[in-house]
Amino acid sequence: MNYTHIPVMLKEILEYLDPKPGQYFIDCTLGGGGYTMVIAERIKESGRVLAIDLDETAINNFQLTINNYELKNVVLVNNNFKNLKEIVVKYFVKNQKFSGIVFDLGLSSAQLDDKSRGFSFKSDAPLDMNYESEIMNQELGIRNQELGMNQKITVEKIINQWRESELIKIIKEYGEERCAKSIAREIVKFRKLKPIKTTGQLVEIIKNAVPKNYEHYRIHPATRTFQALRIASNNELENLKIALPQALELLQPGGRIVVISFHSLEDRIVKQFFKQESKECICPSEIPICRCDHQIKLKIITKKVVRPSAEEVLKNPRARSAKMRVAELSS
Repeated sequence: MNYTHIPVMLKEILEYLDPKPGQYFIDCTLGGGGYTMVIAERIKESGRVLAIDLDETAINNFQLTINNYELKNVVLVNNNFKNLKEIVVKYFVKNQKFSGIVFDLGLSSAQLDDKSRGFSFKSDAPLDMNYESEIMNQELGIRNQELGMNQKITVEKIINQWRESELIKIIKEYGEERCAKSIAREIVKFRKLKPIKTTGQLVEIIKNAVPKNYEHYRIHPATRTFQALRIASNNELENLKIALPQALELLQPGGRIVVISFHSLEDRIVKQFFKQESKECICPSEIPICRCDHQIKLKIITKKVVRPSAEEVLKNPRARSAKMRVAELSS
């Protein structure tokens, strides 16, 4: 499979990170490798880019790029960015610090266009929506068994096994879907007759659950529900919460963390984390005297969220919902 993906706000990424020869960077979401490639070119062979992706297809694709361009300054890792510190310890010298770390939290064009993955509602496919490779899934299964944990949550399990109240909760919260109750009710009604196995079945269920005039809105009726299921099955919000503090610890003084999100809940997590780490005191407002001894760690560079230009959105409509935030580790 040819893994294609247009990097969002690449110009802005380069402006805020300003890569220079000899510096070290982390691309936590490799995707098509757009950010990694340009950063690698600018830092020359004396620098390094750690490029991480859960999707083995993305890793394999960029390995071909490394071979074709004879890149010697990129370290590719098929893993979850929630394991950021563990990855750095494994592949770099002790106490290695980085000049910049970037997260692009969007679903890649390649993943959306791959009909077998089940991310898109535009084609009929198994209810998958899984970022991870088979090897990663096997390793996760073994680790979960050792820890006495349940197996990985899948979209098919969510749709066919979760209670109606749980479906309402994730569709409403993660998808911000106003018809969450009627969609969950229709899912439960359908699965009593037979299991829901494909994206095509789910799309028809959603269409039957929403008002007829929903088709007049600018997005497909299944958009928000599919988004909610993908976020829930891949534990995306929790992984981001786990990764951000680790990223902060890995920055060198003056180093920057850049996050591009495509969902209001992701953006809220980033905004709150940046805000908290840029404050001297994080005690509750009802406590008159500071007792937390919290230290300012970050300086917020983007006081307001940065959005893609109209020109970029015209060329790449999938960039329209992107939001960028940037913060810098205090010296």
